[in-house]
Amino acid sequence: MATGAPERAPNVLLIMLDDVGFGSFSTFGGPVPTPAIQSVADDGLLYNQFHTTALCSPTRAALLTGRQHHAVHMGGITEIANYFPGYDSAIPPEAATVAQVLRMSGYSTSCFGKWHLTPLWEQGPAGPFERWPTGLGFDRFYGIIGAEASQWEPAVYDQTTPIAPHVGKPDYHLTDDLADRAIEWLERHRVAAPDRPWFCYFSTPAVHAPHHAPREWIDRFAGAFDDGWDALRETIHARQLELGVIPPDTVATPRPE
Repeated sequence: MATGAPERAPNVLLIMLDDVGFGSFSTFGGPVPTPAIQSVADDGLLYNQFHTTALCSPTRAALLTGRQHHAVHMGGITEIANYFPGYDSAIPPEAATVAQVLRMSGYSTSCFGKWHLTPLWEQGPAGPFERWPTGLGFDRFYGIIGAEASQWEPAVYDQTTPIAPHVGKPDYHLTDDLADRAIEWLERHRVAAPDRPWFCYFSTPAVHAPHHAPREWIDRFAGAFDDGWDALRETIHARQLELGVIPPDTVATPRPE
């Protein structure tokens, strides 16, 4: 049964990015300027350890349930599910997500972006929807249900209804759309229920294949990576040592022979 949130309960924005290395952002010594993240980091805490399973679905399942990924049947991505224990990709109902727990504690909850936690045979507008975001604790869902999508012409679902938001919009990009929908939800929530805390899971698939960066962003970084991967890795390593992101005696692993 839902209860009211504790007094002064914080709002929570959780941003999940696919396939982004630890050293990508300038906040952690990387080459990509991240002024907004830096402003948050300057007033908050930085963590330099986070366990991932090196795969999309298992990491998401572990993060959102707080459980080891095999324990919630997500030993691999949903596309390679099989009948072995821990690998059928069907999150059991007793493994509550953080969204379910927070919603029962008085929070409003939302998910924008990539989901990738629904078994393949349950993906589609006919359902069942128990393992869609709206069935696992999220009041609001807007995004893609599977692993990847075109950023220009994505197969988007609004709640459980398929839509085509790119139609008639030649400058459409999924990342901008997701950000706009998330801001819209937050603004409506602030007006309609200003005293109720919210949890927003923002999981843009922008840096997952297929890589569809807008031309203006490609041009902005023209020549930035011309020295190659090895040189960039050395530069990032040096910056991370300088920032204290990694211990002072950290040595970069050599190239495989």
